[in-house]
Amino acid sequence: MAFNKVAFMFAGQGAQAVGMGRDLAESSAAARAVFDLANRALGRDIAKICFDGPAEELTRSSNCQAAITTMSLACLAAFRERFATIPAACGGLSLGEFAALVAAGALDAEDAVRLVADRGRFFEDACHAAAGGMAAVLNAEPALVEKICAEHGVDVANFNCPGQIVISGEKTLLGQAVEALKAAGASRVIPLTVDGAFHSRLMAPAVSRFAAVLKGVKLTPPACLVVQNVTGGAVAEPEQIRANLEKQITGSVRWESCVRTMLAAGCEAFVEFGPGTALSGFMKRIDKTLPVFNVGAAADLEKLAADGRFLAR
Repeated sequence: MAFNKVAFMFAGQGAQAVGMGRDLAESSAAARAVFDLANRALGRDIAKICFDGPAEELTRSSNCQAAITTMSLACLAAFRERFATIPAACGGLSLGEFAALVAAGALDAEDAVRLVADRGRFFEDACHAAAGGMAAVLNAEPALVEKICAEHGVDVANFNCPGQIVISGEKTLLGQAVEALKAAGASRVIPLTVDGAFHSRLMAPAVSRFAAVLKGVKLTPPACLVVQNVTGGAVAEPEQIRANLEKQITGSVRWESCVRTMLAAGCEAFVEFGPGTALSGFMKRIDKTLPVFNVGAAADLEKLAADGRFLAR
């Protein structure tokens, strides 16, 4: 029996890998068209960076955000080429919100690619302007993490799933917060290899620059439920979506709340589009009972076809 309500999830920055999307572009005309669209929109070969790297170029925010969004939309296009299943809900982790809005019909794909290319450039500039870092805090109570972050002048960047929170801020202050968390009993605190302090006050210089670009982009009411990171809830009004995309740059990513909102809406299966499987991993920590699928390569589409619960075209 086919699924009645499926949630679509989209990967965030950090999921990239050299070679991503190559097999989809070779096997799916729809996916190849997305890469071609992105190349035209940006006036450069973002597909080549996805397919061939080098890793140093792909990892740069000025390339990475456009590359992941293009890859995610190519995965979505390849899925739609094979299956008629439409989403009951869409959400994305940080950067993934832009692909989610495209999937929900609220944002044009070409506008999305241009937006995230600018966003990535603004992120990169903000990271270079301040010495920031991030750390994953495992198996600590959210209230404790928030309290210690507030005491040390750093921010909670991500509430990903039960047992995983990410904190972000100026490197010296971050180090002090990490030590305080360990002293308070946090079982593991792991520094992350990142360009800077995403989703913290250090990203503030990027907000006004991004807002100016976003102001000129058309947003329309989504065709399905859309969740946004800064609220963790559903948002349908275009101007509120716009405001939340701006706030997200310095605000916390409340991904666990986003997933719970989609669960409350009756979603019975989740599909992660784009490189990596991080969101599927989070999903298993949030609710193990529901099926989770990935679309990141051509072989994944064959698995969905074999499963038989997605409506074939």
